[in-house]
Amino acid sequence: MAVKTPTNGAPAATGVRFERIQQLRAHEYVAEQIRRHLSLRLIKPGEALPAERELATMFGVGRVTIQQALRLLEAAGLVEARRGRSGGTFVTQRGGDSLAADEMIVRVMRHRKELEDLLQYRSLIEPQVARAAATSRRAQDLSAMRKAIDGMVAATNEPEYMRHDTDFHIAIARATRNELLIHAIEDIRMKLNDAMTLLPESDTWHRRISREHEELFEAIEQGDVNRAERLMNQHVANSEQSLRAVFAAIRRRAWR
Repeated sequence: MAVKTPTNGAPAATGVRFERIQQLRAHEYVAEQIRRHLSLRLIKPGEALPAERELATMFGVGRVTIQQALRLLEAAGLVEARRGRSGGTFVTQRGGDSLAADEMIVRVMRHRKELEDLLQYRSLIEPQVARAAATSRRAQDLSAMRKAIDGMVAATNEPEYMRHDTDFHIAIARATRNELLIHAIEDIRMKLNDAMTLLPESDTWHRRISREHEELFEAIEQGDVNRAERLMNQHVANSEQSLRAVFAAIRRRAWR
């Protein structure tokens, strides 16, 4: 859906498309989708977001939900509201890390087929790794998992957060005592690193991961193999959904 140009002459984002929202806490998910588009520069600094009424139609939610989402983004310094006839919600200028992010996006685009295959591979193998870990885990393995979870909570930036996230998944793999499985999970995390770095930072995203990790840890600690497999399957599926949304957004970026 095309976006109208603001009356003050500032450029508006064009070709922006969003997925409809049906989840609870809808304003957080709206904010997360917009944040993803900002991180991929589908909407550039200085451009205006669609009007609230238009966003509400795109997402299939009420204007109050859109207003709550925009307040979250404004509090994070990602957008700014301008009042008056020529007003609206505009993307703020970002720092000098855009070149590195652009290079990362290019790498993801170049290896998209491999990443698609990797997501399928991960969905098949990692739930079985969690099942095996629930059988063979030892005290030191549980300690490593707990340390990784605590590290994510204490992380002060996104790279540190993602490093502890990786530590958690590798700790589960090491609990299997199977070198091939350990190598497989390490390889998956390494090759998905760029794509996972492009996931938008948000409290919503972090809360969901933390909850899923805590539940996984509990199942593995208790030796509940069926629950560990089921929880990892859901955790991987949630991650895959977010990553595929990033891939789709990157494709739209390439077509612009």
